[in-house]
Amino acid sequence: MASEERRAEFLAKAIEFFAQEGFESSTRELARRLGVTQPLLYRYFPSKGDLISEVYDAVYVKRWREEWGAILADRSRPLRERLMEFYIAYTDVVFHNDWMRIFLFSGLKGVDINRRYMKLVRIRILEPILREIRFDAGLEDLTPSEEEVEFAWIMHGGIFYYGVRTLIYEASVLNNKAFVIETSIDSFLGQVGQVRANAAQSQVQS
Repeated sequence: MASEERRAEFLAKAIEFFAQEGFESSTRELARRLGVTQPLLYRYFPSKGDLISEVYDAVYVKRWREEWGAILADRSRPLRERLMEFYIAYTDVVFHNDWMRIFLFSGLKGVDINRRYMKLVRIRILEPILREIRFDAGLEDLTPSEEEVEFAWIMHGGIFYYGVRTLIYEASVLNNKAFVIETSIDSFLGQVGQVRANAAQSQVQS
């Protein structure tokens, strides 16, 4: 097997392994499951940290779709319509066992995968959405307040947690992802203006 093919195979198996066993599991056990020696695994990934970084890149960065940003920024279409299309497409990618389990394991064990990804979510999803909301409201300053960002996290987190309940807990009450996305977006859009106004008022009073 060519070197790059073997490396890709090792990475695919590592994603599956960490999704099943979490990040406390050793590279020695991973090598055993691969049927290779630990030194051979380290020829491709010099340390466990390097391997985890590669897992992050494969599961989170490379699954990002550049067209998602274009969807959110397309001002020729109503914002609600853009948000619906984005979140349907986004959840089609992230609502998978490996994505969810690796994300949750990383948070529990102090691996920085989820912190890095949450920063990505804020920069690429939440702040662009809030800028579009501010633009629609006719505001010159498109920079959202921290209160607006936190409120956007509530919407985004609610949609994400539906995926957790469905895939991890297998306990979702309603098997209707579109309904969850639609009601989350509508609740968010219906209240974000008040959140913005309250944040501005607090700044004036302080």
